[in-house]
Amino acid sequence: MDDHYRLLIDAVTDYAIYMLDPSGRVASWNPGAQRLKGYSAAEILGQHFSTFYTPEDREAGWPEVALATAQEAGRFEKEGWRVRKDGTRFWANVIVDPIHDRSGALIGFAKITRDVTDRMTTEAELKVTREALFQAQKMEAIGQLSGGVAHDFNNLLMAILSSLELAKKRLPDDPKLARFIENAVQGANRGASLTQRMLAFARRQTLHAQPLELPTVISGIKDLIRRSLGPAIEVTVDIADDVDAVMADANQLEAAMLNIVVNARDAMPAGGALVITARNADIAAGNDYGLAAGSFVCLAISDTGTGMNDEILSRAKEPFFTTKGVGKGTGLGLSQVHGLLEQLGGRLILKSAPDSGTTAELWLPAAAGAAAALQATVVEPASAPPRGLRILAVDDDALVLMNTAAMLEDMGHKVKEANSALEAIEALKQESQFDIVITDMAMPQMNGLDLARAVWKDWPSVPILLATGYAELPEKPERRLHILSKPFGQRELAKGIEMALNEPLA
Repeated sequence: MDDHYRLLIDAVTDYAIYMLDPSGRVASWNPGAQRLKGYSAAEILGQHFSTFYTPEDREAGWPEVALATAQEAGRFEKEGWRVRKDGTRFWANVIVDPIHDRSGALIGFAKITRDVTDRMTTEAELKVTREALFQAQKMEAIGQLSGGVAHDFNNLLMAILSSLELAKKRLPDDPKLARFIENAVQGANRGASLTQRMLAFARRQTLHAQPLELPTVISGIKDLIRRSLGPAIEVTVDIADDVDAVMADANQLEAAMLNIVVNARDAMPAGGALVITARNADIAAGNDYGLAAGSFVCLAISDTGTGMNDEILSRAKEPFFTTKGVGKGTGLGLSQVHGLLEQLGGRLILKSAPDSGTTAELWLPAAAGAAAALQATVVEPASAPPRGLRILAVDDDALVLMNTAAMLEDMGHKVKEANSALEAIEALKQESQFDIVITDMAMPQMNGLDLARAVWKDWPSVPILLATGYAELPEKPERRLHILSKPFGQRELAKGIEMALNEPLA
């Protein structure tokens, strides 16, 4: 029977199965133990089994805990790091069972060790993947919420700003009253700026992307950066002349850089250094940054400040998250930069550690054929539209529609109002002689793009001006659409009408 048992134990090569004496010294050794731990029987027999434990586990007394627990509870099972003869570590599942003789006296322990490193690694990778998915889903959900809130807020600001603009024209010339109106306008404009930041995070802001030379962009704002940082922080710009042009919105890119610079300043209250660099990079598919394959430029802004721990770093790009305290920041700075780069097809990568500073990498798509693309963006100036146009204004928000119509009438135009796309189509059927249709994008049942297609089908000569707080349309339209960004005033409205009227028919 003992021979059969010995043959069975020796046949097992995937598990280390061996005996310990009551003091914990190795009393037997099977081929699986030798394969797993690297010791031959001659080398390990008589040695204490704590040899397989890490120094930190030995110091914590885990070998003694294992034997004591097995003796008292009848079994000990635990997972942890174990050490092979060559010093390498593996993640082990360990079981220790006490062995007693017929009289019940303890004669030793049976120990089984299994290498589960692959399982542990797989579980760790799965955890990282799940956390990344959760973070992506959370950011997407927050983005959708931010975009929706910003859209509704834009409509409110639209009503406020346009009403103030019209009221200012009609009120008596009273300096005190004019000051109150101006204060209200400034407050509403600050709200509009906040809304734009929310739309930036949601990747729905209006962008005017064009090829940009980074040395030129940074040269233009270098003095502003120095003034923002103050004399206690040294600024170094190190950008090679051969760095590729990038495709970006100049104003938004400058604002993004200033956001990061201000954060760097706050992280260096006692002074320090800020370094701006840029390099070309060809990104392959399946990269760690989640970028599409292609050519990019990495614009890096590094500081020597206090840095961030892992918890803060993981949340730094979330909207409304700030460590600056109440009243000292909106928490939309980095989220705005994140949204801008995502919308451009790039990525914001933050690298930081406590007391080691922070590097913000702005990955921007390179602008291939920059000169040709830049030439393509040139638009002939539009001529001023005539007064007395017949305009169909469409919006499902009564406040916005009323104020849009009021601004148009104040400009000398005749306006027909429609509260929905279907109502607009009925108005066109009854009176097709409209010079232009100005429509909101986000409407129930039939949105502004759907209305534009219906107009193009039956009234192809009528220009369309699409008013929206979002930058991207859900689908690419068959013809070019002129976008009027909300909130808008009379000047922006007039300019939009000019551009739409001067657009050649498809």
